[in-house]
Amino acid sequence: MSKKIVIICGSPRKGGNSETLCDEFMRGCLDAGHQAEKVLLREQQINYCQACYVCRKGSGCVQKDDAAAIQRAMVTADVIVLATPVYFYSMSGQMKTFIDRCIACGAELSDKAFYFIATAADGKQAMERTIDALRGFTDCLPGSQVKGVIYGAGAWQLGDIQGNPAMKEAYQMGKAV
Repeated sequence: MSKKIVIICGSPRKGGNSETLCDEFMRGCLDAGHQAEKVLLREQQINYCQACYVCRKGSGCVQKDDAAAIQRAMVTADVIVLATPVYFYSMSGQMKTFIDRCIACGAELSDKAFYFIATAADGKQAMERTIDALRGFTDCLPGSQVKGVIYGAGAWQLGDIQGNPAMKEAYQMGKAV
């Protein structure tokens, strides 16, 4: 059965290592017959959450930016992929800002399957805090399940991910969705 997948890439760098793994994951999804779209947060206008909680009253977010369209894509997706480079042992600012804005749609994201992709110059252990932070988001979504994590270790400079075992893993995990 074909699934709808939305891949949200938090890399600020065009063609960066995280984005490259997103592309491999997406290629696997498409080869398996699924629908997949990639959202590049760096190309979106997403403001910080103002913690006004108007959205919690059912009125939607008071901010009129690109976050709502991405949230709608997440709500209609079967599978959500969150990808980020690791900066100072945490996710990119682009990803964190977007996740904070998801308070407006959190209740609609129940029972979703999630995959995480992280890249870092260091090894897998250096990425665990980032993965824990992403899990902190999904832990707030009833019935959500983290189905897989891809660690792009040893990837700092642009293109370092090429030839990395994470490339094959991303493709295979996307194909197995």
